[in-house]
Amino acid sequence: MTLDTTLEINTARYAKCIEASKRVCWDIDNDVIRGREYDLNKKFLPDGLSMVNELSFLTEHEKRFLSQVQGRTYANIFGLVERFISVKVLEVSRDHALGDQIALEALIRFSDEELKHQELFRRLESLAARQLPAGYRFLPQPNDVARVVLGKSTWAVLALTLHIELFTQVHYLESIAKDPELSALWKDVFLFHWKEESQHAILDELELVREDEHLTPEDRDTAVNELIELVVAVDGILQVQSAQDAEYFIANCNRPFHSQESKAIKDRLLKAFRWQYLLSGALVPHFGKVLSRMITPTQSDRIGAALATLN
Repeated sequence: MTLDTTLEINTARYAKCIEASKRVCWDIDNDVIRGREYDLNKKFLPDGLSMVNELSFLTEHEKRFLSQVQGRTYANIFGLVERFISVKVLEVSRDHALGDQIALEALIRFSDEELKHQELFRRLESLAARQLPAGYRFLPQPNDVARVVLGKSTWAVLALTLHIELFTQVHYLESIAKDPELSALWKDVFLFHWKEESQHAILDELELVREDEHLTPEDRDTAVNELIELVVAVDGILQVQSAQDAEYFIANCNRPFHSQESKAIKDRLLKAFRWQYLLSGALVPHFGKVLSRMITPTQSDRIGAALATLN
């Protein structure tokens, strides 16, 4: 395939993302929230993501509440990662500023949608704060996290971003969309979120491949190390927030838990968080396919070894 043919194919893919973006465009108030609140008689996260059924000593009410605590953090985590994603997308869009204007438009729309998603998740947190018990704290600071992430190479950030966009789709299609027991508002949030994230993953891949073409083998090896460092950093965030969520949950269950039960709650929350934000995305076949075209088997093994420590 010639360079001109590749550019023509990529431009067509950027154009399709613009078309999809225009077709599925939605408004936070008119399409998603529509004046509604959460139904607290329903779960927020499906059991396959929350893993609440592994805590057999919890009552059904407590399992539902724990899914709501996790769902609240799930939305806040997305608001956090979209802070650095939006900035990185604007950064790479500058490469197209005096070139492919279709690619430029697609990336600008991508960034604009990520800003809208951040506002959506802030609105959801305000609703949760009004409806759920006081005392919840989301500890990671989006700007601080973004500064750390954006300090890594563009290749590492785009690889992490592609991973996030892909697991977002898998979570919605395979778990959230199929569960009739979820709060209708919460379920709609991730329906509309998925509609726009679907084309974001295509753009992530296009930009990651484009960035990879400029790297030397030494640069790529460094970038792989930085991707691993980002995985470790994300896990550090999950350890802190899962412990905080466990404390909040236990404090609001209105009954005592003995030490082994408290430990089990904390351990299962961390296990669930690692599955939601790290392991489930790494197992998406397309993610592995994209990376395998860029990295060596040895580099792939390094990434696999880092993920294995999270099981």
